Amino acid sequence: MKKYRAAVIGAGFIGNVHVEMLRRLGNVSVVALCDAADVEKKAAAMHIENAYSDYKKMIDEQKPDAIHICTPNHTHYEIAKYAIERGVHFICEKPFTTTVEQARELVSLAKEKQVTGAVNFHNRLYPMPNEMHQMIAKGEVGDLFSVHGGYIQDWLLYDTDYSWRLEKGQVGKTRAIADIGSHWMDLAEFVTGEKIKRVNAAFRTVYPVRKKPTGKVETFQTLTDAVYEEIPIDTEDEAVVMFELENGAIGTAIVSMVFAGKKNTTTLSVAGSKKSLEWSSENLNDLWIGYRDKPNEIMTKDTALMHRETGRLASYPSGHIEGFPDAFKNVFREFYDSIETDGAYDFARLEDGLREMILSDCIFESAMKKEWVDVE
Repeated sequence: MKKYRAAVIGAGFIGNVHVEMLRRLGNVSVVALCDAADVEKKAAAMHIENAYSDYKKMIDEQKPDAIHICTPNHTHYEIAKYAIERGVHFICEKPFTTTVEQARELVSLAKEKQVTGAVNFHNRLYPMPNEMHQMIAKGEVGDLFSVHGGYIQDWLLYDTDYSWRLEKGQVGKTRAIADIGSHWMDLAEFVTGEKIKRVNAAFRTVYPVRKKPTGKVETFQTLTDAVYEEIPIDTEDEAVVMFELENGAIGTAIVSMVFAGKKNTTTLSVAGSKKSLEWSSENLNDLWIGYRDKPNEIMTKDTALMHRETGRLASYPSGHIEGFPDAFKNVFREFYDSIETDGAYDFARLEDGLREMILSDCIFESAMKKEWVDVE
């Protein structure tokens, strides 16, 4: 088994997950960490030998096989481009970039330089959504009629909740759609094997003005006794999207960052002519299967019951719960395996990242025009 040297850029919540899951692979060493603040302290806490505040210097000196981009959205393009130009493979957190034009350029450049890239749409590599994908692909669900679901959170419920993700200059045209809606759209298209061909969306900014703490705020952090300044908000807190798939199936999705009590919930329901399927990240090891003429079923993750192609994603026996970090590990394992070995892999490529940028732009256009928009 080939061994790889990896470096992680961004030492926040997601960056820490990347470091932990890379170490579980066994054949990847995390040789360096890059972050804008207190990087030596953060690297020492994670037992990473080399610490940098300049990602270019880190790439040039360490010459890693791959980097993991876990930084704010507006930095993804320049970091990925620098890596590609030096022949360094990379995994990027979503959304891929902040514009379609940037994403197109990176896809083209990566092909030219023969660099392997991935966007971390990890939901497709939980075992049970992948099982849904296999069931639909093998015709077990029948003709697809409709697709429904969403991605909802409550971490921006109050007007005193603030994050860099609220600022259009750092996230692009959309916020809720690009940040978490892209996860859902990638999951829906991957599971069904169908592309969204047109959309009709409505946006709502619940708080046109928010109170921004004068100090630094980490994602998901709750503050008390802070001093605030009022900041106008020009990105959406929530969105509803109607859509039509290429095969004629119709669907809806709700995306919200202001849904009280839902901390990080993704749901996907698929209705077919033979049966229907439903999955929720709050019960992510279970798949609900619905029938017209016999009792419904709950299928729990079990390699003996799942399709062979899905079984490889289950690291533990039935009854042993797998969760959020395990899906990251599955993405990383497929990504590193693909660098040296040809084969069929389910992780999201750069083209999938571009696809979600195009969808986000079309959804934004629809919400602004208040009409249906065709997806190119």
